[in-house]
Amino acid sequence: MAAVVVAVLALLPLGFVTGYTISVGWTEVQRLVLRPRTGELLWNTVRLTGGCVLLCAAIGTGAAWLIERSALPGRRLWHVVLVAPLAIPAFVNSYGWVSLLPQATGYTGALLIVTLSYFPFVYLPVAASLRGLDPALEEVSYALGHGAWRTFWRVVLPQLKPALLGGCLLVALHLLAEFGALQMLRFPTFTTAIYDQYQSSYNGPAANMLATVLVLCCLLLLVAELRLRGRARYARIGTGVARPVPRVRLGWWTSPVLLGLGLLAALALAVPVGSLGYWLVTGASTDFDPGELVTAAASSLSLSAIAAVSTVVLAVPVGWLAVRHRGWLSTIVERSTYFGNALPGIVVALALVTIGIRAAPGLYQTTAMLVAGYVILFLPRAVVNVRAALAQAPPVLDDVAHSLGLSRLATLRRVTLPLIAPGLGAGAALVFIATVTELTATLLLAPTGTQTLATQFWSHSDSIAYGAAAPYAAAMVLLSAPAALLLTRDASRSTHP
Repeated sequence: MAAVVVAVLALLPLGFVTGYTISVGWTEVQRLVLRPRTGELLWNTVRLTGGCVLLCAAIGTGAAWLIERSALPGRRLWHVVLVAPLAIPAFVNSYGWVSLLPQATGYTGALLIVTLSYFPFVYLPVAASLRGLDPALEEVSYALGHGAWRTFWRVVLPQLKPALLGGCLLVALHLLAEFGALQMLRFPTFTTAIYDQYQSSYNGPAANMLATVLVLCCLLLLVAELRLRGRARYARIGTGVARPVPRVRLGWWTSPVLLGLGLLAALALAVPVGSLGYWLVTGASTDFDPGELVTAAASSLSLSAIAAVSTVVLAVPVGWLAVRHRGWLSTIVERSTYFGNALPGIVVALALVTIGIRAAPGLYQTTAMLVAGYVILFLPRAVVNVRAALAQAPPVLDDVAHSLGLSRLATLRRVTLPLIAPGLGAGAALVFIATVTELTATLLLAPTGTQTLATQFWSHSDSIAYGAAAPYAAAMVLLSAPAALLLTRDASRSTHP
């Protein structure tokens, strides 16, 4: 029942868009959707999403293998570097590139920048899965005469499927809803077109029809990920043997690998951070009110903490149902939580405003409604991590706890939650980072007078006041950095020299 309640909350924006589409009528839907502009936006969205997912899968998986399976020098440091891009919002990354290199626009610039911003979504779950794999599987493969590459493709990669597909799904869903970065890069997609419709003429029919197409894209992604994931189980039956995995020596590949990782770090970190430093020092519009900055930072911190805790708590029953009680109902419930993440923040906000005014007027312009918007938008980040953690937690331990007389609630508290604690922490950190940098939903749902770092940054950067926007961007990075660092702790403890 708890999971169903969460699914209903996540489906509110979808219900709003669907209801509006039905009320408009089929003739109007055809007129607004079946036109050349929609085809152009669809082509832009599909090619950007497809290219970014492929690049993130390759970079994330390759980097995770290097950190967890190779004898790469300085693995702990490289792990922190590979997670650090999460602390830099995609629209701040775009701000860094565009403010220093105005030519970094269009498809090529958009593909480069969103890939640099989103590849950690694949790297983190894949690295965590590699740490949790039983080394005996690879040892058996080697004993049967398989080499390193054959062992990776036939033994390791299939075990990484849940984490890899979950990370790719997150990347794709975020790209469907990405606004700030693509608006700065002047690359039109459904999300930027929806925002332009609302901003220019508050054109509800056209914007909602574009949102309907986004919902269909999200549905296709969810079905594809579900089919690719299959129904295999990945938790081992026995206890296994806790021991470090022998690391592969890179030999003469060491220098090229280090050079490649250094180039990745320079593009993902040095350019945006260097841009912030440049505009903080030399920007002509660097004058800002310190009190306003502190107030915005405090608002962002408190809202993000509340949203992170709330989202993870709501993700636990959904993830538990999806892994421990597989079936058509659990699949529908879990899949339902992803739709909100594929819709632009402005659509989610308008849905909550419309429903709130009609059903619960007292919630309008309150922190509760704003947090509900954050939960709907970022629930997949928590669900993916909770599901991946539960998938590798042996269910036999729950059975043992029940046989010892523990109730289901006591088993959850004393056995299951400690086992999936790293997944809960990773989910909370990802939601916290996303909330700190959320823009469009905050603009519509925040209580009157509430300013966050993201809204203040956007108000300055939208007017090309790069110097005035830089302090707020820097504050967002500093506020997100501890949460990003939290994501590296588990790996640091398990990394062996």
